[in-house]
Amino acid sequence: MQTFLNAHAGDIVIAIADRIIENRAYLSEIDGKIGDGDHGVNMAKGFGMTSERLKTQDVSLAEAFDTLGTVLMTEIGGSMGPLYGVMFTEFAETLEGKDVVDARLFSTMLHMGLAGIQSIGSAKVGDKTLIDAFVPAIEAFDSTVAGGQSFADALAAMTEAADKGRDSTIDLVAKIGRASRLGERSLGVLDAGATSCALILKEIAKGVSGKLQAP
Repeated sequence: MQTFLNAHAGDIVIAIADRIIENRAYLSEIDGKIGDGDHGVNMAKGFGMTSERLKTQDVSLAEAFDTLGTVLMTEIGGSMGPLYGVMFTEFAETLEGKDVVDARLFSTMLHMGLAGIQSIGSAKVGDKTLIDAFVPAIEAFDSTVAGGQSFADALAAMTEAADKGRDSTIDLVAKIGRASRLGERSLGVLDAGATSCALILKEIAKGVSGKLQAP
């Protein structure tokens, strides 16, 4: 069974931050079509602040997720801060004290993050939110592991499913948040949250894949 070490894996969060910052204008452009237009700006601010704090430290993935979650919940505006903040905090709590991370623990981490989001929001699949990328990604990861494939294969399946979930939001009518007021006019546009979620999951998968060790 493939595993990776929690220690020294905080650089994964720095890589996520780099990707969010790189896509700041794109995320805000998408958000501007049916929302406030500040998603990319707020996300880049929070992830950027976190990256600056982590760059001089050699921390575990759990510690890095905890720093990111705290920053997103307490230091940035917008509706996504608390949602992603609680997700990363739950990720951190799941990994805290664990030296080795296998596919089962990684799955638990994903599920706890989803449960955290759902504890403060009412969105479900089909509502045109980040849930439309996150839920299919978790399901794909779990089904791949259950089918006897490797941790690396499951991460690849998670990424592919997240991208498909993101793309599915083009054909959805927003039912949650500001965009829901547009009704049918929200059709034909990607959801910014689903887009950033797919970016985050892809970068996590890339980072973890690069650290996987053979059994």
